[in-house]
Amino acid sequence: MLRLTATIIAALAFVGHADAQGDVKRGDYLMNTIMTCANCHSPKGPPAAVAGKDYSGGLSWDEPPFKVTAPNITQDKETGVGSWSDADLKNLILTGKRPNGVQVAEVMPTSFYPILAGGDLNSIIAYMRTIKPVTNKVPDPIYKMALPHHIFPGAEKSYGPAEMSDKVKHGFYLATIGHCMECHTPFVPGGGRDFKNSMGKGGAEFPGPWGVVKSRNITSSKTAGIGDWTDAEIKEAIIHGKRKDGSKLTGPMGFQYYAHMADGDLDAVVAYLRTVPAKD
Repeated sequence: MLRLTATIIAALAFVGHADAQGDVKRGDYLMNTIMTCANCHSPKGPPAAVAGKDYSGGLSWDEPPFKVTAPNITQDKETGVGSWSDADLKNLILTGKRPNGVQVAEVMPTSFYPILAGGDLNSIIAYMRTIKPVTNKVPDPIYKMALPHHIFPGAEKSYGPAEMSDKVKHGFYLATIGHCMECHTPFVPGGGRDFKNSMGKGGAEFPGPWGVVKSRNITSSKTAGIGDWTDAEIKEAIIHGKRKDGSKLTGPMGFQYYAHMADGDLDAVVAYLRTVPAKD
C-alpha cells in the first residue's frame, strides 16, 4: 500500500512539471531516493547519517587532482547555501560551476544532471529551500588543477514527457540522475570513467566508513553481470542491499534510500538495466 501511494504521488508530481515554482514533495522524493544526495552530503558515523546533521556536509575525497569534502547544502547562510540564489544552485547542478566560476570535482555528479527535466530541477531547488539550516563549516576544497566537466553520454539535454512515457527511457533517466554508472564504471588512468568501453562493468574502488569496496558489474552479462538475475533479485539488491546469494551489500550503495522508491520507478530502472550491453 505504501509503495502504491508513493507511485501515485510521484506520478501526480510529474504531471505538474510545468510548474516553474517546483513541487517540494517531488524534490523530496528525488533527493531522498534515487539521487541519494544525503549519502554524500550528510556526516556518517558509520553506517547511518549523524542524527540532526542531514545535508550539513559529509564524505571526503583526497585524489591527485583535488581534496574535497561534500559541502553543507542546508539553508545556513554562513556555512551552507542559504545565501545562494536559485540560479546559482541550478548552475552548480547542471554545469558543476560554483557562483565564483570554479569547476567542482566530478565526485559531485553534475555531469549526469543536464538530463534533469525542468520541473524536476525546479522541484529539487524547492525542496532544498526547506532543508533546515545547520551551522557546519567543512574544509575548503583544494584543486590542484583546472577540473574537467564530462557530460555522461545520453544526458546532454533535458528530458521531457515523451521520453518519460517510454519505460526504458524513463529507467535511463532515473539511473542517470541517480548517477549509477558513476560508481559502476571503472576509471581510465588520467581520463575519467571509461563510459565508452566499460560502462557498468564495475571494479571501481570506494574507501569510506564501510572499508574499501569495489563496485560490481551491472551489465546484462550472464556470467559477470546481472543478466541471469530475475527482476525480483535485482530489485532486492537495489532496495534491500541483498545479492542474489542472499549476502549483504555495504556502502556506498544507497539501498537505504532506494527502499523508498515507487514500484513503477523500480520497474523502469530494471527495464533499463536489461539493455546495458554485456561486459565481461
